[in-house]
Amino acid sequence: MTTEHKVISRVRAAEIAGQARGHDRRLVLANGCFDLLHVGHIRYLRAARACGDLLIVGINSDNSVRALKGAGRPLLDEQARARLVAALDPVDWVVIFDEPDVTGLLRDLRPAVHAKGTDYTADTVPEREQVRALGGQVAIVGDPKQHSTRDLIAHIVQKAVGCRL
Repeated sequence: MTTEHKVISRVRAAEIAGQARGHDRRLVLANGCFDLLHVGHIRYLRAARACGDLLIVGINSDNSVRALKGAGRPLLDEQARARLVAALDPVDWVVIFDEPDVTGLLRDLRPAVHAKGTDYTADTVPEREQVRALGGQVAIVGDPKQHSTRDLIAHIVQKAVGCRL
């Protein structure tokens, strides 16, 4: 399957989620902006996939990234970010969502597991009550939060300012 075929509509994602439940397969939902891929993202998605049989990754739309991260973001448009994430081995499907958080996508997909990175705890996941109400569980996965897109951007800018082009 090609990368672009792994980027699906929300309607198709809900169909896949329903089929997974019907076949007793554990669906995992991970989400994020994935604006500039780094090793922390890879480790997060690999660990998320290990929590179930199928991994769908929700990617924030360009509008929601701007609202969350501010001016100058995203660096890459939503289609480019979706295709990059779709190209990763642990990822089965990618869906773009426009809301500021993943609550609506959780309602649509009803995953068995909602995977969040280690910058959260089980008590700080904003959607934790929604996940529980839908019969799912929250999993905190990945390596310690020592990587961030914001820090990576700052590092790149610092390096670029220090060298002559």
